[in-house]
Amino acid sequence: MKYLFIFLFILSFPFVSSAQMDTSIVKARVLDVIAESQEAVSGTKAIATIQTLRAEITEGDTKGRIVTFENDYIPLEKGDAFFLGHTNDEEGQPMYRVVERNRVAPLLIFVGVFIGAIILFGRKQGLRSLISLVGSMFILAYVLIPSLLAGANPVLMSIIVATVILFIAIFFTHGFKRESVVAFSGTVIAVIATGVLSLVALGVSKFTGLGTDETLSLSIQSTVPLNFSGLLLGGIMIGVLGVLDDIAVTQVSVVRELYASAPHLSKMKVYKKALRIGQEHVGALVNTLALAYTGASLPLLLLLPTSKYPLEVLVSQEMFAVEIIRTIVGSIGLVLTVPVTTLLAVYALESYRGKSYEHSHGHSHGHVH
Repeated sequence: MKYLFIFLFILSFPFVSSAQMDTSIVKARVLDVIAESQEAVSGTKAIATIQTLRAEITEGDTKGRIVTFENDYIPLEKGDAFFLGHTNDEEGQPMYRVVERNRVAPLLIFVGVFIGAIILFGRKQGLRSLISLVGSMFILAYVLIPSLLAGANPVLMSIIVATVILFIAIFFTHGFKRESVVAFSGTVIAVIATGVLSLVALGVSKFTGLGTDETLSLSIQSTVPLNFSGLLLGGIMIGVLGVLDDIAVTQVSVVRELYASAPHLSKMKVYKKALRIGQEHVGALVNTLALAYTGASLPLLLLLPTSKYPLEVLVSQEMFAVEIIRTIVGSIGLVLTVPVTTLLAVYALESYRGKSYEHSHGHSHGHVH
């Protein structure tokens, strides 16, 4: 789900066209692999594949042009679609290279399957959730990213954007009703608490925010000074929004149903029963959150048994420590969401005692006895 989110975000983002780059990038297709050999990479045990490819450009002004060049990046086969980089050397002679495989078509196919499944099983609710997801992507692409690149405070902007995204996700998906207000309020409180906790964790751990290749590249390419530790904090907050929203809406629904089906229960008993259900939900979501971050960091984990450094040194490296903090802070945010949202729901939804969900929305006039 994490990378689907990233892919949808990429689709909404106004990237610079290749015409504005030093290297033009066009779509191409491999016509033939003329030659292929294996060579050892100097200083390592890795083996590199060197190919001589004949390829056809399939778009742009040079569509149909046949080019032959050497490829030492990723092995390709006849018929493979890829992105071809074209530039000129100092003497003006054309130089070609493989930029990356063209994976857009299979990605779009699976996104289409995902959308179809959501609409098929979620019906109107699923459609509304998809629309709110697209809205969230556009807010990230056209509000958060431009403001951060312009030098805005990443912590403040992340809180504002997180609040707006939560508003869209909860109210548009679940409707403008009392339950949505409670879920939204509980989630915002949890997000602020998560932000404060993240701020403390980053301060104590003294993270620079420059623990990955992406942030190092951004620090070089950015035209304005960026607060990378703040970006790290903002990333933690944005990253937990989905699970916080999930658990808040669930707790509100649990309280509503308890009031509807067991009107004789006191506020305290409703709170305790809902809290027990929330504890089970938290256990599952914490596991989900930890496994999601672990799966995304699997290549990093493979470095642990192969490294010559002591374990204390490895986990102290920023790229490892950040993931640990991210998982812990996100999990604490989940834990906080349950009691806060449940308490708000117990007091805000008490008028639903003995009323069915349909009755509370004007569709039925029966009572549960």
